[in-house]
Amino acid sequence: MKRKDYISWDEYFMGVAILASKRSKDPNTQVGACIVDNNNIILSTGYNGFPFGCSDDDYPWCRDGEDTKYSYVVHAELNAILNARGKNLKGARLYVDLFPCNECAKAIIQSGIAEVVYLYDKYADSAATVASKRMLQSAGVACRKFTSDKKSLSIDFEK
Repeated sequence: MKRKDYISWDEYFMGVAILASKRSKDPNTQVGACIVDNNNIILSTGYNGFPFGCSDDDYPWCRDGEDTKYSYVVHAELNAILNARGKNLKGARLYVDLFPCNECAKAIIQSGIAEVVYLYDKYADSAATVASKRMLQSAGVACRKFTSDKKSLSIDFEK
């Protein structure tokens, strides 16, 4: 008899997105993304951080002031799209823990991603998120909140 306590595809891919977020060095917000095709094959992952060649020791992580992280950080969704390195993303699903901003929505739409599955919508009322939702809806990109009866998944490096 087969095991019955395995995780769903949604739980698996959201888990990969959350695990990717653990690579982010941002002291305030860590976001991860995972892009998968219709056959449930992972095409790419990404997390929020500075572009290649820009040392995270030389750029600001602060949120306020004249020189902030916002001018430099690449969001998880865009990183995942760029990390796909030209793979065909048409019809793919994007799993991300934080609902995408308007700039990421543009890249999601242009890359052909068909669905966004998100964990939380922390900035739902912000102008960027409102614009994001408007564009995604206009472009026919489905958006759905991730749901699970599980509260957590655990990774154990020792059996």
